[in-house]
Amino acid sequence: MKNFAHRVAVVTGAGSGLGRALALALAGRGARLALSDVDTDGLAGTVASADGLGAEVRGYELDVADRAAVLAHAEEVAAEFGRVNLVVNNAGVALGATVEEMSFEDFDWLMGINLGGVVNGTKAFLPHLIASGDGHLVNVSSVFGFIGVPSQSAYNAAKFAVRGFTEALREEMLAARHPVGVSCVHPGGIKTDIVRNARGGAGGDRESAAAGFDKIAMTTPERAARTILRGVQRRSARILIGPDAYLFDAMPRVLGSAYQRPVATLARFGRKRAGLE
Repeated sequence: MKNFAHRVAVVTGAGSGLGRALALALAGRGARLALSDVDTDGLAGTVASADGLGAEVRGYELDVADRAAVLAHAEEVAAEFGRVNLVVNNAGVALGATVEEMSFEDFDWLMGINLGGVVNGTKAFLPHLIASGDGHLVNVSSVFGFIGVPSQSAYNAAKFAVRGFTEALREEMLAARHPVGVSCVHPGGIKTDIVRNARGGAGGDRESAAAGFDKIAMTTPERAARTILRGVQRRSARILIGPDAYLFDAMPRVLGSAYQRPVATLARFGRKRAGLE
């Protein structure tokens, strides 16, 4: 997929952040867009912006954790657009809580979206990507798919799983010689509202965490979108976003499991500074 003109691109979580930036970057490159989100107001804004760039675009209210809805969505998009060339399983949420504090309900909520949404989107659209003769699937993991982080056990579990699922799928496509490229994306800090909208902690604590994240996030959504689309054009297996992503990738390679002690020390220092210890 050397260019995106007239290609049918599906993007989940397109109402804000990275999903919106991807939608608009694809619109600027002449793609035909099927965009979805549970946030209908945010999605409407993205659709309007893409339309203003001259793109053929349709918006769909979609909960990626709802398997039946995702399966129906794939058939609807294929029928309306005639084919599907690119799918980006981007929708995701965050949860800040230790294993002790975390409820089963919150764990299931995050896994249903961050892992279940990727599995649902992949299974639903894969036959259409194969049939297109020139397909590409992008699943968004995280730098937290490289290392474990205190208070991020659920997010780690989902993002490690997305990485393994996507790498295995890529091998399957290569082994079967299907015309589908597969990329796993590992963003570092991107300036979005994912932390601000996360579950876990009191509202004030969440706002403080979001403000701290805003200060250290090194990459804009627009730059991240450009990096992802360049990776698709290169058929990259792994797409790292931001200099911090390369650091997180290197830590377990260089230190092995020894990376866990300094990360735990930093986490404890952070809790002390926040007055939690």
